[in-house]
Amino acid sequence: MPEAATAPMAPTALRATIGDSEFDRDTALTLREPGVYDIDLSAGWTIISAVNGGYLLAVLGRALADALSHDDPFTISAHYLTASQPGPAVVRTDVVRTGRTLSTGQASLLQYDDEGREVERIRVLASYGDLDSLPDDVRTTAEPPAIPPMEHCFGPEDGPAPVSGSSAIADRLMLKLDPSTLGWALGQPSGKGEMRAWFGLADGRDADPLSLLLAVDALPPTAFEIGISGWVPTVELTVHIRCRPAPGPLRVSITTRNLAGGFLEEDAEVWDSADRLVAQSRQLARVRLG
Repeated sequence: MPEAATAPMAPTALRATIGDSEFDRDTALTLREPGVYDIDLSAGWTIISAVNGGYLLAVLGRALADALSHDDPFTISAHYLTASQPGPAVVRTDVVRTGRTLSTGQASLLQYDDEGREVERIRVLASYGDLDSLPDDVRTTAEPPAIPPMEHCFGPEDGPAPVSGSSAIADRLMLKLDPSTLGWALGQPSGKGEMRAWFGLADGRDADPLSLLLAVDALPPTAFEIGISGWVPTVELTVHIRCRPAPGPLRVSITTRNLAGGFLEEDAEVWDSADRLVAQSRQLARVRLG
């Protein structure tokens, strides 16, 4: 098992709490009418000019938590139709079914083009339930990723100064990457599609089911370690939330086994400080070859 590590987050007295953090403020929505929400997408969660897909999924996840009879996302599948930009957006939700243990709904995030017409950015279908009602029985062959102690890993602050405005999201994350997955940063990619890191929010807010939707899509693309640079936009992303995470830093492991036809998959696992597998995901992403 990985050695324990102390996260380089804000001092305890200054740490943000769930419901009162930058992440919560930037995913907060205003109810316009039943099922319709307004939000101003924050530029703080961008890479270059594109809004991060995990942040966007958390926005939609929060809207569905309000619209449905259950609070916790169990599974959520998103198709990313067009690139989202910082600024005004609207989320439209629809309740598909309400059951005793699961509620299912769909949601779309839309923005406006230069002529004022709505453009759909993302469409999701999700089922919600109550994570606290699940039985404790666990039978698994899965094991936490072997990541060195946090003090032996590296974050954006350990590398060259980034180009101003190139990755605003990095300032909002506590991200410490496993050195064995950092060959790409030294111009020597390993050829293996692997990324592993300690993960948290920079203001010290503990993880919850909604922030897990961000965690699965917040590491550098596995394509970098395959030797491919540049933007790797998500086409489809499905996330399964398995249990409510314990306080403390998360460990995220992402792998790619097959790049073909300009597309690759990324399989992610998120483990909490109690060595529980709290989230899993798979996404299909597009890469620009040549």
